Order: sequence, then C-alpha cells, then structure tokens
Amino acid sequence: MKYEAQPGALTWAINVAVTCLLLYLFERILWLVIPALLALVGYYCLKPLVQVLVRTGLKQRTAGKVVAIVLFLATCLAVIVLLSVATTRGTAWKAEAVHYLQGGLNFVRMTEASLQKRMPELKTSALVQSTPTDLNVATKQFVENYLGKLLLQAVSWLPSLLLMPYLTYALLQDGNRFKKHLIHSVPNAFFEKTLLLFNRVDGSLRSFLMGLIKLACLDTIFLGLGLWLLGISHPLLLGLMAAVLAWIPVLGSVVACLIVVIVAATDLPNDLVTTYCCILLFLCVRLLDDFVFMPLTVGRSLRIHPVLSVLMLFLGAEVAGPAGLCLVLPVLGLVAVVTEMLVQILGDEHLRKRYYHARQLERVTT
Repeated sequence: MKYEAQPGALTWAINVAVTCLLLYLFERILWLVIPALLALVGYYCLKPLVQVLVRTGLKQRTAGKVVAIVLFLATCLAVIVLLSVATTRGTAWKAEAVHYLQGGLNFVRMTEASLQKRMPELKTSALVQSTPTDLNVATKQFVENYLGKLLLQAVSWLPSLLLMPYLTYALLQDGNRFKKHLIHSVPNAFFEKTLLLFNRVDGSLRSFLMGLIKLACLDTIFLGLGLWLLGISHPLLLGLMAAVLAWIPVLGSVVACLIVVIVAATDLPNDLVTTYCCILLFLCVRLLDDFVFMPLTVGRSLRIHPVLSVLMLFLGAEVAGPAGLCLVLPVLGLVAVVTEMLVQILGDEHLRKRYYHARQLERVTT
C-alpha cells in the first residue's frame, strides 16, 4: 500500500491563510455567498429528481427547467409571504419579544432566589449583588436599540434569496458542462489527478451539506418531540430553529439553548423543573449529535484536528464576524482538499516529466 504523506506545517499555514482571505472576501459579498450555499444545497437535493425526470423520457435541460421553475415559484411565494407577515406583524413581534425576554429574566430571578434559600452565603456574593435591579428597563432598551435593527436587516436579506433558484437552475443546467470545460483546459499530463480533485471537492461538498440537512432533520424531530412531551408551545418550530442555529459551532448551540429556556420559562413561569428538563433535553440531543448523529450524517467529510477547529473558530469570528463562525470549517475543509491535491499533482515528478515532454513534442511539431 502506498503511503500518503500528511500535510506539513507549511501546508496548513497556507490553508489557514487562504481560508482567512476567503472569509474576508466572503464577508464583503455575504449577500451572494448565502444564496450560493443555498443553491448548492438545492442542487444536491434536486439533482436526483432531475435524474428521475430524465429516466421518464424528458431531456436533461427540460427536466432542469421544470425543477428550477417550481423552485423559483416556491421561493417567490415564500419571500412574498415572509415580507407581508413581517410588515404586518412587526409591532406584535416586538411585543412578543419583550414578553419572552421578561419571562427569561423572571426565570433568572426565581433561580437566584431558589439558590439563595439553599445556600444563604450566596446573598453576599458579588455576582448576585451585581445583578441589575431594574430588568424591565434593560429589556425595553434592548428591544428599542437592537431588536428593530435586527428585524430590518433580516427583512432586507429576503430579496437576495431570489438568487438561490436562479443559481440552482444554472447548476442543474450547466454544472456538468462547466466542470468538463475546466477539466479539458488542464494539460493531459495532469488530467487524471485533476479529475480526482474535482471528484473529491464535489464529494466533500455533497457529503457535508447533505449531512447538515440530515442532522438538522434528526435534531428537529428529537427536540420537537421532547419539547412537545414537556408541554412547550411551538415545539417543532423551536426544534427547527435550534437545529439550524446548531450549524454555527459552539455559539449557535448556546443561543439555541437560551431561546428554548426563555420560551419554556415564559410558558410555565412557576414551573422551574420543566425549564430545567428543557435544558437537560437540549444537552442530551447535543450529546446524541456528537456521538451518534454526527458520525452517521456528516461523518468524516472534514478531516480537521479538533484543536485546529477551535482555533479556526476564533480566527474566523475575528476575520468575518458571525459569518466567519458559520463558514470557517467548511471553507477550511475544502481549501485543505484542494491544497492536498495540488501538492500531489505539482509535486509528482512523473507528471512533471510527462508535462515537460509533451511541451517539447509540441515545440518540435510546430
């Protein structure tokens, strides 16, 4: 068996530098990056449907057009509905946000009082004494200063989602042709390994994105079922929201847990046990993700050391903010695959000799 050398320190330094550069660029064109990622997900999800239509007798381009038109109409309908709901219920959403935030703050008060009963020494703790006294004012200030801006930014992003069906249509129609055009532009000496490079990049993207979709479905089912059994309102919506937020490493899971706790504390303000059960449920689902769901879905599509993953999370957040947290690991994984294959292609002495010999033959014949 031929042993493949592992990437060295210089290779990983190049991977990290290229990843940071891409994250910096992506953060500037985030309005295009997000529809492009959604288009890739749509492409991998709808490609089997296009193949089914082709087997029924339709041509490849006709099947791609049919699927893309249905996707475009569905996206337009979703954007129109979301815009109308956002404009008509914006004020109500602010009031509901205040209501839920107040429920979460009441949960903090009740937990603090319960701990002080069991441990009286906490009454003199600096942490307890530093708790804001007028939490109602703090909640209103947060809603007035930040929540409105967040809702406006979310609404302004909706029209850019219309790019998603167009990009999906382009991938379904001309994706294979574009890959063939790129491969045919490669010299014959490097053709085989370049073809392997394209297959590995395509496989990494497909396994990672589809793995995330399957993982989100499993998280939504288990979280929704658990929250429904605990009597929490909107269990499937909360499960879906938590599953999507979990795509953001570390920070997303924390935010999702806080949302679940706030809703549970608001629905059942005098039942601390149920709220604690929601926290336990969330932790159990996260453990299932790490030890059961993740190996079955995402698997080893990203071969990155855990220490490097943690460091890249901080670096990605520093370079591109919240977008960097979402994109840093998949971008680093793809950059690592491309760099590894380029090192194998350009570092192969036999391939270089074939290339130089072919160039000499071209010069002689011309």
